[in-house]
Amino acid sequence: MAKLVTADWVAERLDSPEFQIIDPRRPMKYLSGHLRGALNIPVYKTFGADGRLMETPELAEFIGACGLGDGPAPILYDSPEGQNAAMLAWIFEYLGRSEVFLMDCFYEHWKAARREITYRPVSKPREKFSPRPNPALRATLAEVREARDARLVDFRSREEFTGERTMADDPPGHLRGAVNVVWRDLADPPASLLRERSRLERIFADAGIRPGERAIAYCRSGPRAALGYLALKELGCDVRLFDGSYAEWTKSGLPVET
Repeated sequence: MAKLVTADWVAERLDSPEFQIIDPRRPMKYLSGHLRGALNIPVYKTFGADGRLMETPELAEFIGACGLGDGPAPILYDSPEGQNAAMLAWIFEYLGRSEVFLMDCFYEHWKAARREITYRPVSKPREKFSPRPNPALRATLAEVREARDARLVDFRSREEFTGERTMADDPPGHLRGAVNVVWRDLADPPASLLRERSRLERIFADAGIRPGERAIAYCRSGPRAALGYLALKELGCDVRLFDGSYAEWTKSGLPVET
């Protein structure tokens, strides 16, 4: 699983050929300031026009075109509230990278501490990124439909979960039997990508989820649930990400509840 590391740990490895700093934010954010040597791999570009995650060969081609190959271990960081880095970290894991690191504070905290930042974009030649998908990390639509022994955890806002607010043309509600944990409650920006373990345990306990439980994380299209996936992993849960999430479920005509 992706490992959380301190800003000091990251600073010590900025020039190491064994690691590659990755900025998963949108290009305008990246150009407004980034860590030295950081490649920009905007996570929103890993989704197609239909809003779904690209197929494995396309993902590998895109990542390699951005300059990340099979060698250096990626170190990711983000701006609040962490869904970009969490989603890209999950993609790397799903594609078979055994070493993935996430800075445990946000870029804004790094900058406020007067650590080095730069503005010139970093470009590297196209690399070969070899995918080795791990299906154990991903829940497909069919698997979610048949899920009997895993808790469905909805990481959207409370208003989306109850149906008070909808996105695009989504029908109001949530997947049957799901519990709601709001993704924004998991981070403590700008200092912490995830809250301390004891606080996470309380948040999930309030939703009826215990450490070590089996779970499937979803939101509307994946990124918010990816932060939830990371938090559940920190608690030792056996969790998979349903990256198609609520959008895929409802577009397939499957029932929801409010």
